[in-house]
Amino acid sequence: MRSVAGSDPSLLDGVPIVREAFPRTVRLVSTARLRDPVLLGLVDADELHDLAEIEGATSARLVTEERGSEGLPSGELVHGVPHARFINASFVYAKPREPNRFNGADRGAWYAALSVETCVAEVGYHMTKFLADAGDFNATVSYAEMFSSMAGEFCDLRDRRGHRALDADPAIGYPAGNALAAATRERGLNGIIYPSVRDPNGMCIVALWPHVVQSVAQGAVWHFVWAGRPEPTVHADAEIPAITVR
Repeated sequence: MRSVAGSDPSLLDGVPIVREAFPRTVRLVSTARLRDPVLLGLVDADELHDLAEIEGATSARLVTEERGSEGLPSGELVHGVPHARFINASFVYAKPREPNRFNGADRGAWYAALSVETCVAEVGYHMTKFLADAGDFNATVSYAEMFSSMAGEFCDLRDRRGHRALDADPAIGYPAGNALAAATRERGLNGIIYPSVRDPNGMCIVALWPHVVQSVAQGAVWHFVWAGRPEPTVHADAEIPAITVR
């Protein structure tokens, strides 16, 4: 068993370890990640090689894929599979100043849910908090569905809603969640199944290793619109009824 920094094995006490397969999970990814580089249309074909070299020297994802980083060895990243760059980017681009529930500053994770409604609730909460901190509830942000399958052994918090890692207060839940995720990786488990903190009826899965994320495919695009109020209106490009996040 490998040693993982920040691990607290006691957080696994009494938590079931299950082997499950999820043929279809979904996460929402900012459409900004789906666009071609802004300079792509401004250069000649013979200059694309120079752009590629610049990107290779400055892109954290490409650098980590080649050399690894302190919290993410290059050998853990995936190659030669559909949407590998999105999978790898979710693990490379962590937020040093804003850890998430199950990942810290030096390593990301792939967060997904069993329904897009749960994704809308989670994304809507975090984006609304960001706008509240900025003091301006006027914004339009678009996200694309990214479907994936997962299978293997998971730490199962579905019937452990009182677990510290699920506390709605980030000051309590996030440190406990990070320590639980480290203990889960230390045990070699694929991730954590947990009830959504923002959607009472939702269920989420976080993959803690890139290879766990399989068969990635893009779906519909969802648009979140804040018009001066903290409750956004949300709609998809497809014929799907609008959702108001409360």
